[in-house]
Amino acid sequence: MLRLAMLVVVAAVARPAAAQTHAGQYEQADIEYGARLYSEHCVTCHGERGDSMPPAKLGSDQFRHASNDRDLASVIHDGIAGTAMAPGAYSDSELTALVAYLRNMTSADLGSTAIGDANRGRELFVGKGDCGSCHRVGGVGPRFAPDLSAVGAIRTAATLQRVLQDPTDAMLPINRPIRVVTRDGRTIVGRRLNEDTFTIQLVAEDEHLVSLEKSQLREYSVSTEATMPSYAEKLTDAERADLVAYLLSLKGADQ
Repeated sequence: MLRLAMLVVVAAVARPAAAQTHAGQYEQADIEYGARLYSEHCVTCHGERGDSMPPAKLGSDQFRHASNDRDLASVIHDGIAGTAMAPGAYSDSELTALVAYLRNMTSADLGSTAIGDANRGRELFVGKGDCGSCHRVGGVGPRFAPDLSAVGAIRTAATLQRVLQDPTDAMLPINRPIRVVTRDGRTIVGRRLNEDTFTIQLVAEDEHLVSLEKSQLREYSVSTEATMPSYAEKLTDAERADLVAYLLSLKGADQ
């Protein structure tokens, strides 16, 4: 079965890091996703070149209220009191994309299509990609692989593209497959839900929740190899772009 194991919602992702302060540190997929968001939510007020609401000149890469990317993300999310800049209910992945686009607004090459069509992506998810045979979305699907219902809110476009092409390289530590052997000889392979010094909780391959005391284990190993195969050859570039678009649309609301 095809597994997107590292796409699980495991924690809130921080807003763009303050270290990212200039063009050249942003990935094409995020820039293109940001361009799409800008055209949907920002262009009416700011214009295509970002200069329709003086004194703001978004294309200049100079922002009076933001000295770094973290500040810029906060302005986009929280707005600016006493001005026409209203708060925006953006997810962390959307903030990352908008910042990436604003930092590259005048130089971005949007000729390629890194973000495709979400409707086609949905068809790939349940069809050719067979992702629904392992993953749960909106209460539908198995539980062994991570639930992807809100993956678009916390994983960036660039991250999702990397996951599809090289699952092992992009795998988060929390999503590494677990194999245990109990004292009575049972072997259990599963997905880690929680772990502390003394216990571990897994969702086993049969989808049952298993809670184990580490002192009762004969073997305990964590694999660094993803169980999900790469989509680099299984899907075309355009199909991966469509699948990314669908995953980005999963924000945790009714799907």
